[in-house]
Amino acid sequence: MKVRAILFAAVLLLTAAMAGPLQAQPVVPGSTAFCLYEVPADDSGKRRWINLGIVQYVEATAREVKLVYGGGAFGAGHDTKIAVASMDEAQTVVEKLRRIAAACR
Repeated sequence: MKVRAILFAAVLLLTAAMAGPLQAQPVVPGSTAFCLYEVPADDSGKRRWINLGIVQYVEATAREVKLVYGGGAFGAGHDTKIAVASMDEAQTVVEKLRRIAAACR
């Protein structure tokens, strides 16, 4: 009787192992070419996102975090500014940028 119980338990374990996790979610890879980060809306109320894949550099001060992109000859670049109240808040914004960019890898 013990042998039958052990075999039954082994079959259950093997079946569970072969089935995998019950609610496995497919892994969706990110893309460094299209990695969106929502920036605060301007006065028009439009929602805006910047593609982190094209950001060239980030500047942080106690008043703003500036993302610079699209630079070229003769000052052809653009920037987006995110207002902050302190350097700690700026660091929080930069850390959020890092987390989102890491998820896009």
